[in-house]
Amino acid sequence: MATSSNYTNLRDIWYTMIGIPGLEDAHKWISIPICSMYIVAVVGNTLLLFLIFTERSLHEPMYFFLSMLALADIFLSTVTTPKMLAIFWFQEVGISFSSCVSQMFFLHFIFVAESAILLAMAFDRYVAICYPLRYTTILTPSVIGKIGIASIIRSFLICFPLVFLVYRLTYCGRNIIHHSYCEHMGIARLACDNIQVNIYYGVIVALFSTCLDVVLIIISYALILCTVLRIPSQDARLKALGTCGSHVCVILLFYTPAFFSFFAHRFGGHSIPLHTHILLANLYVVVPPTLNPIIYGVKTKQIQEKFIQVFSLSKKFC
Repeated sequence: MATSSNYTNLRDIWYTMIGIPGLEDAHKWISIPICSMYIVAVVGNTLLLFLIFTERSLHEPMYFFLSMLALADIFLSTVTTPKMLAIFWFQEVGISFSSCVSQMFFLHFIFVAESAILLAMAFDRYVAICYPLRYTTILTPSVIGKIGIASIIRSFLICFPLVFLVYRLTYCGRNIIHHSYCEHMGIARLACDNIQVNIYYGVIVALFSTCLDVVLIIISYALILCTVLRIPSQDARLKALGTCGSHVCVILLFYTPAFFSFFAHRFGGHSIPLHTHILLANLYVVVPPTLNPIIYGVKTKQIQEKFIQVFSLSKKFC
């Protein structure tokens, strides 16, 4: 591992990730729930994808967007959790600069893409409730595909500059990352240069991607609520709101810890212990991917029925 005080070649830089600062003795215990949730996340979302793509009755816009969310959840947890577990189990704390930057890019890329998918799902519920007769003509397979591609392109254009922003900096010996995975500001703070551009770009990205998505989601649900309140039948109102229940749960699960982490990172100072912040950040990349398929499985009748059918069929063959 390079230890000189003046790096001239970025390929020589290796970082040491210490996991959760202050809780090193508890790493193996912490790894048990994280590993369990990671397995559930991968299996649950893979099963969800299988059900959606094999059952023709689930070939509807809502479920196509749900399949995008499931795929993003698998990638989000897989980008970070294997390395995290390697640190906890085997003390594999070293990571090269290029590998760290790659992990940083894919982490932010998937996060921004998943935010766009949640916005698309809010739009889907808006069309389904406010324009039910035009639902299938507005959200055609072609439109759904274009929305998915647009989400990926937007995320790439937003996150790719982060790679250049960390590569342009000069690094001169600080190589300890107080985290279990690499993220933009964690890398930038190890540089010897002024990182104001990195800070400003990070805030701009948050405002014009994630925060903008949240505002549009809130507007969508405000319009949905106005439409639902005009429905004369109470049963019909409850049924309409029920179709949004799982999506609202997933939105809260995704954005609440993300915004907590963002504001704690920038404005929390020393009021929040570092080990608490890092532990929550570790849980964030596994908890939503674990719970999302469970939430949709519990709250969506069609998915419940198909899961029971597949499970019953597998028991017959066994």
